[in-house]
Amino acid sequence: MLGLTPASALRQAYSGCASRVRLPTRAAAPVPGRLLAATCSHFSTVPLAYELHEPAKPVADKQTSPIIFMHGLFGSKKNNRTMSKVLARDLGRHVYALDLRNHGDSPHDEKHDYTVMAADVADFIHQHGLKDPTLIGHSMGAKTAMVLALDQPDLVANIVAVDNAPVDARLSSEFPRYIQAMRKIDEANTTRQAEADRILEPYEPSPTIRHFLLGNLHRPGAARGDSTLKFRLPLTTLGRSLDHLGDFPYKNPAEARFVKPALFVRGTKSKYVPDEVIPLIGQFFPRFELVDIDAGHWVISEKPEAFREAVLRFLEPKE
Repeated sequence: MLGLTPASALRQAYSGCASRVRLPTRAAAPVPGRLLAATCSHFSTVPLAYELHEPAKPVADKQTSPIIFMHGLFGSKKNNRTMSKVLARDLGRHVYALDLRNHGDSPHDEKHDYTVMAADVADFIHQHGLKDPTLIGHSMGAKTAMVLALDQPDLVANIVAVDNAPVDARLSSEFPRYIQAMRKIDEANTTRQAEADRILEPYEPSPTIRHFLLGNLHRPGAARGDSTLKFRLPLTTLGRSLDHLGDFPYKNPAEARFVKPALFVRGTKSKYVPDEVIPLIGQFFPRFELVDIDAGHWVISEKPEAFREAVLRFLEPKE
């Protein structure tokens, strides 16, 4: 469910792409759709923080038809910053990289599931007057995109779902370990990232993934001269949500279908989109295309150029 920082092959400045960071400014009202209408009385949406990446040469009529980019579990808008700039440049479209609830600079809330995350994004679309957006989401963000497309298909032009599928699936065992390790780091009151990394290392051997997780550290008491590092993630809320973050709220394709274009990108070394779920993808998303990339679950960071080419082929106007 993670979304790591894009690889160094694309880690460079792209001239002509401007970025603006926007923080949430107000509480929002629920945006009901078919699924959301049944539960909207039990939750409220939160205003999402975002970065706006603007192309130097916008394509005519595309300012209100942007791309909305959503990260995975424990990620944030900064993980998709480089790819967002690339897509803004190559497609001439505005790209909004979001912080989903309980991540990055977006507000924390006790409820964390795909129904409420989809409602947050729907409300974001309405707030900003966006028309026919493309939703791109990795893992947790992919399921959020799928739920919103099935729930309010008139609100979305198309989707790109990266390494996840519309099925119930148990999350990998590393996610509870990550929560446990991050709690230990919080309790240690460390002031150095290197010390936090040493605490995390027994739980995760990959330096890349450790760097990704530690990117959520900040110094909340800096203004008071306190240099203690803490995670900006609400670890209790996310830990409590792990059991159902593998779930998918739609169970019956006969009750909800998204008949507009959909691209599913999967890593061939990942287990999240096995061959046996492909027929079900086709039932929920009958106009879907499938692209396999020689990568693990972190497709965008492992093979950024292959991902970029797949998205461009899908989104560029057809002759």
